Amino acid sequence: MIPQLYSPAKGRRCSESCLDLLAIQLVRYYQKQNLAPAAASIEAIGFRVGRQLVERYTQNRPRLGEHLDVIKFICKEFWADMFGKTVDNLRTNHRGTFVLKDNNFRWVTRLSANQQGLGTPAQPSAVELAKDFLILPCAIVRGALCHLGVDCAVTADCTSLPACDFTINLKMR
Repeated sequence: MIPQLYSPAKGRRCSESCLDLLAIQLVRYYQKQNLAPAAASIEAIGFRVGRQLVERYTQNRPRLGEHLDVIKFICKEFWADMFGKTVDNLRTNHRGTFVLKDNNFRWVTRLSANQQGLGTPAQPSAVELAKDFLILPCAIVRGALCHLGVDCAVTADCTSLPACDFTINLKMR
């Protein structure tokens, strides 16, 4: 069975392979454009997608209160719907920093499987490529958190593919 993303509002489904190909083409397209920085354009798209998705997922739910409740919702429900499984580990320093660890992040598994031939002078390494591909999921998570009332910055670290650490730093007011 092919894992599929599900939109509960209208029962629409999207194949995971279609989403993978869309993300790959999105990164390639903006890297070739010279009009705007690629990272900023991809970030804007991901932010909007994250806001819209979490709006649909939470429309029939009571409002989440504490930051920790919002982060737990992202780790369990949103992450499972968006990326096919829950987060493997959640850590916090109780001062506004959360680290979400996904030991097999699906959006970079193909990069880790095809590491032969990468890292040559003509081709960047898989970790360098993964940095570009992780802009979109970071922006999606940031958009979702923003819609839930959490102002934050989201970054990703993927030094040992396919494992990824997503760091959420809350912006204290």
